[in-house]
Amino acid sequence: MSGPQPIIKPATPNFSSGPCAKRPGYDLANLNTATLGRSHRSSLGKAALQKTIDDTAAILKLPADYRVGIVPASDTGSMEMIMWSLLGERPVDVCYWESFGKGWLTDIKQQLKLENVNAFGADYGELPDLSRVDPKNDLVFTWNGTTSGVKVPNADFISDQREGLTICDATSAVFAMPMPWEKLDVVTYSWQKVLGGEGGHGMIILSPRAVERLESYTPSWPLPKIFRLTSNGKLMEGIFEGATINTPSMLCVSDYQDALDWVKELGGVEQCIEKSLANLAVLEKFVAEHDWIHFLAKESANRSNTSVCFSVDLDDSQIKKFIKLLADNDAAYDIGAYKDAPSGLRIWCGSTVEQQDLKALLPWLTWAYHQVA
Repeated sequence: MSGPQPIIKPATPNFSSGPCAKRPGYDLANLNTATLGRSHRSSLGKAALQKTIDDTAAILKLPADYRVGIVPASDTGSMEMIMWSLLGERPVDVCYWESFGKGWLTDIKQQLKLENVNAFGADYGELPDLSRVDPKNDLVFTWNGTTSGVKVPNADFISDQREGLTICDATSAVFAMPMPWEKLDVVTYSWQKVLGGEGGHGMIILSPRAVERLESYTPSWPLPKIFRLTSNGKLMEGIFEGATINTPSMLCVSDYQDALDWVKELGGVEQCIEKSLANLAVLEKFVAEHDWIHFLAKESANRSNTSVCFSVDLDDSQIKKFIKLLADNDAAYDIGAYKDAPSGLRIWCGSTVEQQDLKALLPWLTWAYHQVA
């Protein structure tokens, strides 16, 4: 039977998996707006862009010879740019276990029309057999399946003697999970995920091996201007020095810088990871104590600590009522499963979410379940 409606609500009921919650204490008034109304190619604009690049590299502790660039169109733009620019030189292994990873496979086969492609897939909640990855091939995979709540537990499946490139979509993993950079040749992400930034801009991180491929290999297909990373066979270094391919929103850049500054104040990326794991532990305890809610991830080692996905012992119509009930009561916004995923819940647990808000949410989950069951 349902108990009384809870009284205490999360102070910030934003549990969306993208755009994600703003950092604690976020205030628009605190953003540096000196660049607004100025050219992004002015010395002021380029300096602001360069600072975000430098701070990103420093906070993530990237190897000194890795490059960081700001590109258009969020993580999707980053991944498309990389796939169109790098793939085709050798066979490609694609590992996928949710909608976005499967989308990269579709683009590789149907848009780029590559023929020598190996697809290693798994259903929602599971990982494919990663041991099948061939170190001679290029590899495309998502570190964390945002729509399935399943992550790779480590990068042991990637060979240190690999010949191909590893291309990793890490948009809901960077700043929340340890990244073994020496195993990753390309990493992409977007500001609106783990750091709760604004949408529309993507990031690419390139290893020297990726740069060498860009400068030595020319795809057989034409590249739109917005995808081009080289000019006359050389890397366009300006992209990695604050000269973006197209005009960025300097307001969004300032917002991203605010998030980076917060990470530094928190103590660094390790503290972000610890906070996210502590948030996940709150939900793990709750699931262990309630038999009507279950993690979609089959193995705990593969369980995401950012986009945490659940199945619930309710039918589809009941789940919709459950989600609406929480939103109507301002207890939780945007926690429904992704449209292509199995019906259920998805609760963001990245470091911008406060543990006390998750704890305040739990009685509401129980109440809402009994209201609609």
